[in-house]
Amino acid sequence: RGRNRRSDVDRARRMTDWLLALVPQYGLWLLAGVTFLSCLALPIPASILMLTAGGFAAAGDFDLWQALGASGCGAILGDQLGYGLGRGIGPSVLTRLGKDPSRDRLLARAQALMDRNGAAAVFLSRWLLSPLGPYVNLIAGSTGLGWLRFTLAAIAGEALWTGMYIGAGFAFGGNIQAANDML
Repeated sequence: RGRNRRSDVDRARRMTDWLLALVPQYGLWLLAGVTFLSCLALPIPASILMLTAGGFAAAGDFDLWQALGASGCGAILGDQLGYGLGRGIGPSVLTRLGKDPSRDRLLARAQALMDRNGAAAVFLSRWLLSPLGPYVNLIAGSTGLGWLRFTLAAIAGEALWTGMYIGAGFAFGGNIQAANDML
């Protein structure tokens, strides 16, 4: 078990190093692609890449606004795809799950909760509870949270997420590890 955990950490470190090595070559396109894929629940180190992009911006290699725009656009597009998938296939899955009376009650409670607090859940899952973000996208789409409410909350949350990470990378410049530890 310990050996598997160590190999997972090594694999994650190698993937991070590989992506960071691609930044000078693919730059902002890579940043947009990584944030897009991270919003679809793929285990990609988007936060580290955004910190690095902030460091590149501090060094004058990227324009700060372009780095913010690329990461924000990638994340927002990923959110929209996740929401759309939830809207398209979510209802049939929820109908199947709702055939069990105890699950039907839970699903009804989840629907009511999403109706009451859906925008807040979307906003907070972009930056504070970001590992939940991709799943909140699917749930928001499948439970019928309005597209405009979802989109406005997602944009606000993604602006905060990308601003915090790229801003910290920019502020800490050459010490990305310190920025990562702080966040």
